[in-house]
Amino acid sequence: MRKLLLMLALASLGCGFASESARAAGPPVKAMDGVLVNAEGMTLYTYDKDRDMPGKSVCNDQCAENWPPLPVAEDGSAEGDYSIIMRDDGSKQWAYRGQPLYLYKKDMKQGDMMGDEALNVWHVIKQ
Repeated sequence: MRKLLLMLALASLGCGFASESARAAGPPVKAMDGVLVNAEGMTLYTYDKDRDMPGKSVCNDQCAENWPPLPVAEDGSAEGDYSIIMRDDGSKQWAYRGQPLYLYKKDMKQGDMMGDEALNVWHVIKQ
């Protein structure tokens, strides 16, 4: 009973126990071993061909099957160097400094960088 009263008192003072999920979600990206990775620790890549179309991904269809875009959660919110772009299919994708972010389907575990320098157009993002 005391805990309930304390919680009610704190809530009435504006000191509620809002969960992290109650706030808008920022980019699910972090640096690990000098490269950007997603929240699960999987390596993120940029695509040189996107540079000609700032704020847009040109990797669609079969390309996006091999290089899945880093998706934005429904409550995702851009911040700092991270922005959100709209893909051709209507989904949202994270971008870093204007460059759309991708995973690589052949990377199977944290630390894999099988896509780095693939076709001389795919690159890890070094920090």
